Amino acid sequence: MSFTALALTLIFVLLPLLLTKTLKLGLEKDTIIATVRSIIQLLIVGYILKFVFDAEHPVYILLMILLMIGAAVENVRKKGLFIKGITWKVGATIIFIEVLTQGILIGLNITPATAQYIIPISGMVIGNAMVLSILFLNRFTAEIEAHEDQAELILSLGGTPKQAIHTQLISSIKASMIPTIESQKTMGLVQLPGMMSGQIIAGADPIQAVMFQILIVFLLLTTAAVSSVMLGYLSYPSLFNERMQLK
Repeated sequence: MSFTALALTLIFVLLPLLLTKTLKLGLEKDTIIATVRSIIQLLIVGYILKFVFDAEHPVYILLMILLMIGAAVENVRKKGLFIKGITWKVGATIIFIEVLTQGILIGLNITPATAQYIIPISGMVIGNAMVLSILFLNRFTAEIEAHEDQAELILSLGGTPKQAIHTQLISSIKASMIPTIESQKTMGLVQLPGMMSGQIIAGADPIQAVMFQILIVFLLLTTAAVSSVMLGYLSYPSLFNERMQLK
């Protein structure tokens, strides 16, 4: 794609701007900021990736992954400030998922241990873990606020913190996993996933594109389950004080 063709795609930004202006939604500023930031960030990342791919050095690959993890942790942290130690808990969750998935992929020779495979796959895994963590924390916060009296009643009757928060915790884990599961049910029928579409547009064999997409689908399912469960069980003890009272 040429820069001229890329410039023409701004039509897809002008249409939302026109609609938000007409309907007085007040999203013009946010839309423009999001557009400018996405252009700058993606172009910078593109040049960085070109350098990393050409260098093919483990240190550069690791630094790129750490940069993605750091950005993801910072984004999730803002949604869970009510949880003590949320930064390291989110960081531990995302790092564990990254090590687990890459360990399986490289250890079983499913994908080569090269920057071309490690960085894009890591980006999808880390990004998905970030979104799922935010979904979990948002739902967990709402569940706790809605059932605070129930949790305190269980504690007053001699229940443990785990028993007091169990229903809210499980409900939040399920709610954060459902979007991933439901999207996979219609994949290929309602939507053609981004990775598969990108490979086909680039000229790859459709069957090979489908095989890689299936790999990503399975990875994201693991990411959804592990991120929600691990973050949930790391987080809930912080909601109680040393006297086992809900803070």
